[in-house]
Amino acid sequence: MRTLDISNNKIKGQVPGWLWELPILYVGLSNNKLIGLETPAKHSSLSYLSGANNNFTGKIPSFICELRSLTTLDLSNNKFSGLFPSCLGNFSRTLEVLNVRQNHLSGDIPENMSQSLVSLDLGHNRLVGKLPRSFIRIPFLQVLNVESNKISDMFPFWLSSLPELQVLVLRSNAFHGPIIHQASFSKLRIIDINHNHFNGTLPSDFFVNWTAMYTIEQNQDRYAERYMAVDFSGNKFEGEIPKSIGLLKELHVLNFSNNVFTGHIPSSMGNLAELESLDVSQNKLSGEIPQELGSLSFLAYMNFSHNQLIGLVPGGTQFLTQPCSSFEDNPGLYGPSINEVCGCIHATTCQQSETPDPKEDEDDEEVLSWIAAAIGFVPGVFFGLTMGYVLWFTKAFVPNKRRHHNSLKR
Repeated sequence: MRTLDISNNKIKGQVPGWLWELPILYVGLSNNKLIGLETPAKHSSLSYLSGANNNFTGKIPSFICELRSLTTLDLSNNKFSGLFPSCLGNFSRTLEVLNVRQNHLSGDIPENMSQSLVSLDLGHNRLVGKLPRSFIRIPFLQVLNVESNKISDMFPFWLSSLPELQVLVLRSNAFHGPIIHQASFSKLRIIDINHNHFNGTLPSDFFVNWTAMYTIEQNQDRYAERYMAVDFSGNKFEGEIPKSIGLLKELHVLNFSNNVFTGHIPSSMGNLAELESLDVSQNKLSGEIPQELGSLSFLAYMNFSHNQLIGLVPGGTQFLTQPCSSFEDNPGLYGPSINEVCGCIHATTCQQSETPDPKEDEDDEEVLSWIAAAIGFVPGVFFGLTMGYVLWFTKAFVPNKRRHHNSLKR
C-alpha cells in the first residue's frame, strides 16, 4: 500500500504509531476528529501528509521532523501550540509545501527554512519578531502568507529578489513605516498588506515594475492565472494614489480604503478593463470620479464613500447598480446616475435607510477567505488561487451584496 486517504470522515482518537512504519507515500487524515499523533518506532519514506482540520493539540510532534522525504506537510486548522518548531522548515530538502495556518503557534519564525519551499502559510498564529531575511535564499517560493500574527517589521522590499514570488499576504500584523524602496515584484499577482501600520507616500511610478499584472502571457493557462488583487487598505498611506496603478490592466480587485490618500482619483484607473471590485472609501480624496471608470463593464462593486469628492458621477450600468452607501459623505457629487441610485443622497432622511449593515465589518474578514484557498498544494497552487477567489467574489457579490449578474458577462 502506497496511499491511504481517510479524510472527510468522523474518525476520532489517536493516529497509531504503526501507521508511520508502513511503506506509505501519501497519507490523508484531514477533516476528521483526531486528537493526537503517536510516535512511531521507525520512520517511513512518507512524501505527503495532511492532517488539516482536526483537533490535534499540544506541541507539533518532533518525529515529524524525522520524515525526511516529505514534499507536502499540512497541519492547518488545528490547535497545535507552543513555539514554532525550529526543525519544521529545514528538516527536509524536498519540502515544497508547508501549511500550519490556524493554530496557536508562538515565537519567532525560524531563520532556516527549506530552500525547496514553493508555498509557505503561517497565517493565523501568534508568531512574533521579524520576517527572516533568510527567506531570500528560497529561490522557488511562490506563495508566502503570514497574515494575522504579531510580526513587527518594515515592508520586506527585499522579497522582490525572489524570482518566483506571486502571492504575498502580510495583512493583520504590526508591519510599519513607509515603503521607501520601489520594489520590482515582476511576478506578483496577489498582494495584501491590509490592517498594518504602513505610512508615507507612494511614488507615482510605484507599480511600474509589477509586470505580471500588465497582461496574461499567451503561453500561460488563462483560467489559472486570471485573478489578481492589490489590497493596501487599513493603513496610513498619504499623498496621491500612484498613477502607475493604471498599468495593471489584468487587476481584478483593488482596495485603497481606510488610508489618508489625498488628491484626485487617477484617471489611469480607466485602463483597468478587468477590474471587478474597487474600494477607495474612507480617505481624503478630492476632485471628480474619473469619467473613464464608467466604461469598466466588469466593475460589479465600487465604494467612493467618506471622501471629499465632487462633480458629475460617471454614467453607465455599473454605477446604477451600486447602493447609495457607495457614494455617501461626498456632498459635492451629483448627476443622473447618482439621482437614479439615491435621489436624496444629500438629505438627512436618507441616512437611516442607507446606514451600512453593522455586520459588514465582520464580513470583511469572511470575504477574504480566498486567501486561505490561495495557499494551494503544488501543483495546485494556482487552481487554489482561482477557486479561492471565485468563492470570495461570489460571497461578496451575491444579491444584497452588490452583485449585478450582467456585470460578469462578456
